Amino acid sequence: MGRYFGTDGFRGEANVTLTADHAFRVGRFLGWYFAEVKRRSDIEERPRIVIGKDTRRSSYMFEYSLVAGLTASGADAYLLHVTTTPSVAYITRVDGFDCGIMISASHNPFYDNGIKIISRSGEKSDDTLTEMIEDYLDGKLEAFGERINELPFAQRENIGKTVDYISGRNRYIGYLISLGIYSFRGMRVGLDCSNGSAWSIAKAVFDALGAKTFVIHAEPDGLNINENCGSTHIESLRDFVVSNGLDVGFAFDGDADRCLCVDEKGNILSGDHILFICGKYLKEKGQLTNNTVVTTVMSNLGLYKAFDKLGIDYAKTSVGDRFVYEYMQKNSNRLGGEESGHIIFSKYATTGDGILTSLKLMEVMLSSKKPMSALASELEIFPQMLVNVRVKDKTSARTDEDVFKAVAAAEKRLGENGRILVRESGTEPVIRVMAEAETIGLCRDCVDSVVKVLKVKGYSL
Repeated sequence: MGRYFGTDGFRGEANVTLTADHAFRVGRFLGWYFAEVKRRSDIEERPRIVIGKDTRRSSYMFEYSLVAGLTASGADAYLLHVTTTPSVAYITRVDGFDCGIMISASHNPFYDNGIKIISRSGEKSDDTLTEMIEDYLDGKLEAFGERINELPFAQRENIGKTVDYISGRNRYIGYLISLGIYSFRGMRVGLDCSNGSAWSIAKAVFDALGAKTFVIHAEPDGLNINENCGSTHIESLRDFVVSNGLDVGFAFDGDADRCLCVDEKGNILSGDHILFICGKYLKEKGQLTNNTVVTTVMSNLGLYKAFDKLGIDYAKTSVGDRFVYEYMQKNSNRLGGEESGHIIFSKYATTGDGILTSLKLMEVMLSSKKPMSALASELEIFPQMLVNVRVKDKTSARTDEDVFKAVAAAEKRLGENGRILVRESGTEPVIRVMAEAETIGLCRDCVDSVVKVLKVKGYSL
């Protein structure tokens, strides 16, 4: 993880660890960098960079700061306004932008925010570019084989402009609608938009496909994004689905790049359930390339046992949909994702897309003519316990010899029917300790044994 950019962009508390000045300078760098790339390639046009944001109050501040930096460096900024992360990735790719920027802290509370850089191919930006941004922020930029002390300001006709580009968001909505191969007529569907990016998009898609759509948490006020709602607080959607007799419910996070599901009985289905349901469906259709589903190390042991029964192979990557997508691209895989609900259908998208995921689940339901509860019934999830420990130094805590010993002892105790995982968060000063076993009691004992060592050794805050 970099000095500023983690696994999901430059994220922090607004105007504390991520400030308007940071955003201005990120814009300054990106505008200058892509202008310089074009100049050195004898391309006589200004860079074009597209920007989207979620519903946090601070998103406007960061949007304007980025625009100021971009245009001051000679780039044109195209504004999608409030939209989803996958829509920015889609528009960046299909409309030939030099890069895209999404302003969001995903599932974090409203007072956090983030800046995600998206490459012209619609993928999360590579480390080379973000490292150069970090060097510029730290005053030690080297680029194109030379030391850069100051970035020049564009002047006169070379100053960039701002373009309202809401039409791009609307075309993304049209793209999603085009992916619905069955009519949703007669289906009663609940959507929890998390008071975030999905609030102005998800209902339009489901209505267009014929569903009777019931929406909750679609009244953003800048302060209520993810507040007791969405994919991280799915309980309210569960109650809503059951009390209203709905066929299914889908919950998105703040920037709608993840999706979780509630079946008609009120059971909560995780990203692992979604990978199982869609993986089985694709295999039956002969569309599961390499007969493989790509997961992360956080996927449940029960998912792998279910795949073994179906004869489906699987791969495991580090946590982060970026790593999942990189593996999928390298190995031509079609389906991958995370237990948290970041699901990637590489035929249709370059990043996790919550609304797209909900559409593909609807496709499986309608194709099979089975309720969601029946589709998920073959997957037995092992009890799991996850404890987040805030620490002073993630790397030192994770690599401590006594922590290793505690983990080894837990692994021996769990044997083949369980596992323990200790990893650093990519976005927070946190060590995550997770155990899976045949009983929740055994999970708790193993997690507690590692957490105790972290506390005794003085790593916890």
